[in-house]
Amino acid sequence: MCIRDRYKFDKTVEYYNAEEYLKVLPLLEELIPLYRGTDKGQTIYYYYCYTNYHLNYLVTAAYHFKKYSVTYPLSVYAEDALFMSAYCNYLDSPIPTLDQQPTYSALDELQIFTNTYPESPLVDSANNLVDELRFKLEVKSFENSKQYYKIRKYQSAVVSLNATLETYPATIYAEEIKLLILKSYYFLALNSIETKKKDRFDKGVEAYYDFIDNFADGVYVKEAEDVYAKIIKERQKLVPENTNNEEL
Repeated sequence: MCIRDRYKFDKTVEYYNAEEYLKVLPLLEELIPLYRGTDKGQTIYYYYCYTNYHLNYLVTAAYHFKKYSVTYPLSVYAEDALFMSAYCNYLDSPIPTLDQQPTYSALDELQIFTNTYPESPLVDSANNLVDELRFKLEVKSFENSKQYYKIRKYQSAVVSLNATLETYPATIYAEEIKLLILKSYYFLALNSIETKKKDRFDKGVEAYYDFIDNFADGVYVKEAEDVYAKIIKERQKLVPENTNNEEL
């Protein structure tokens, strides 16, 4: 390697240690092909991954950290690179109201990391990140389900809210979800044709008992009781089914 390239490498390391990443990036891009296949090349590429990370180019950083861990699996930096690939995806995960594809990518990467390095001291950190990401998906699922209720799509609300409970049985929103299911059946029945009202009010009664069985001391008990009283009152108004057919 010529003196000029060695000088460029030394300046790159100097800038990197000084955290002058905007200066480092173009130098690294020149050095990577020059040192490819050498031990120094591994270090240069590792610096390149972290430089993108420090510049907040998270998608690029995640890609190169992952590529580093695959290209140099025996490197002393491979474990850290694989973790950082997942961590960059974690940082790129948006708020719950937005598309959660980066969140799913982060969960996949964190699973790959813990499977690859089950004894790593970073496993606890990876598990904590997984918990945060899963909670974000839980929030999104709940908010999406709640939105059906808000726009008065009560049948869809019941289906979606039950799906959220099935996916996240220990959700912190369980009490509110069960209340919304109860209220959805009530309003669904009110707006139904006569032949469907009784069945839907009956399901509302079942939803009330399910709520009470789980949250007898919950914060929404009074509201649930009020809805239940309305269901019973409305159900009593229904015209009894003609019993003549039963006698025939």
